[in-house]
Amino acid sequence: MKKAIGYFLQGLLYTLPISATIYVVYKAITIIDGIIPFNIPGLGILILLVSITLIGFLGGALISSRILKLEKLLDRVPLLKIIYTSVKDLLSAFVGKKKRFTEPVLVKMEGEVERIGFVTQKDLTHIGISSDKIGVYIPFSYAVTGNLIIVPKGNITPINGSSADIMKFIISGGVTEIGNENGKTEEEV
Repeated sequence: MKKAIGYFLQGLLYTLPISATIYVVYKAITIIDGIIPFNIPGLGILILLVSITLIGFLGGALISSRILKLEKLLDRVPLLKIIYTSVKDLLSAFVGKKKRFTEPVLVKMEGEVERIGFVTQKDLTHIGISSDKIGVYIPFSYAVTGNLIIVPKGNITPINGSSADIMKFIISGGVTEIGNENGKTEEEV
């Protein structure tokens, strides 16, 4: 059963990106064909290919400098700045140079309940929260969203494991097996 689930998930990894790409291209072609006043079959795909090629050609010099200008503009608009910088910071926390989810922890909640998360801020005094509390990001299973919680430092227990493995474990709902130092799963040991 585990192998069947593994093959299914591997199949999803192969088919979903390809299917999504085909769907987006198909939608783009049909939208372009709907906008063009001429009823010439294939004109939409030709315009799409030429447009993508031009964007690629102009992208390096013109678009990158325009993106920087757009970022500066977004920094001036109050609501857009909050949304843009929050999303940008969250993405860079996962994959950027400023990776933030490097300290996985077990958080004691109410009663005997514990949750797995990542320390994001050890010092919250700059926002008026006492020094005995820290910020922990608790990711949701099967999503890239989560909650930031503020908990007493005494409720935190560090987890021995790589951040990537712990994140996969959380996002998979606990079905991903985590390897030990030798790269073997607990069942293989």
